[in-house]
Amino acid sequence: MKNSIFDQYSTSPLIFGGAAISGEGGGYGFGAISEDAARDLLLLAFEKKVRVFDTAPIYGFGLSEQRLGKTFKTNREKVCFISKSGVTWDDKKRVQTSNDIKVTEAMLEQSLRDLQSEYIDLYMVHWPDQNVDIRKTMEVLSKAKRAGKIKYLGLCNTYPEDLNKALEVDRIDVVQNELNVFATWPIENLFPLLKEKNIEFISYGTLDKGVISGSIRAGRQFQDPNDCRSWAPWWKHSDVMKKVEQLAPVLAFLEKKDSSGTHLATSFNLSFSAVTRILVGAKNEKQLFSLLKVLDEPLSTDLIKESLAQGRGFESLIKLDVL
Repeated sequence: MKNSIFDQYSTSPLIFGGAAISGEGGGYGFGAISEDAARDLLLLAFEKKVRVFDTAPIYGFGLSEQRLGKTFKTNREKVCFISKSGVTWDDKKRVQTSNDIKVTEAMLEQSLRDLQSEYIDLYMVHWPDQNVDIRKTMEVLSKAKRAGKIKYLGLCNTYPEDLNKALEVDRIDVVQNELNVFATWPIENLFPLLKEKNIEFISYGTLDKGVISGSIRAGRQFQDPNDCRSWAPWWKHSDVMKKVEQLAPVLAFLEKKDSSGTHLATSFNLSFSAVTRILVGAKNEKQLFSLLKVLDEPLSTDLIKESLAQGRGFESLIKLDVL
């Protein structure tokens, strides 16, 4: 990995995904977890040298930020908080995307209050908004950065045109987009530009919400209303089962090698020089320890390619010279 702005906090490649600790709050989450369990999990991650925590207001409708703020109030300077603006909701909790300057200002101030912090280490625009020129949004965030409320600026789910516009206003230090063996768009469409501009990349969707780890099996039903996979249209109408079928022989091969889909997913993403950190959520101690273990012993490039060769549809990845 190249040098990273996160090295000052920790050299661990893992960023803790805050959506995992706020499911019962609603919005975007992955199942209920109690206040005490969330705090204990965060402190365990901290003890294991994970010091970067990613969150957003939509995670639990503010609950994720609030729990992070409470947990690390006494040692705030030892952790890195990533949060975002743009995905908001009305008084009936109907979700919408808006990068309007007033919305951006309000969301930043609320996040500072919920995180119980005078600053946010990395603040990102969560999604593009076709109704708002990204340069207008960036002007608001650049001003907040000069005021000391933000240390670094970033964009999530972005694309080259928006990124170049944002760079007209201020430095973009980090881009965060989905990346995994099924979501490969950034490899050709973003990585060359990021290298040119010396911008870091964080992958989210590293495990594809459990598909690549193998926790999503044919016939599995999500009953917990606090898990967005039980109701979200973007999940219910996706090709999840097709992916599960496609990946089945890959996971079977990895099991024979005493490895796992989680091992493959993390190793695949970190094999790209553009990727300096990977964002993965954990809901319990077992999941966290599993992540930390595989990160200590990444799979070789040869084994990544041999694994993917067992399935169908991964031919273009196997041919990648950058792996």
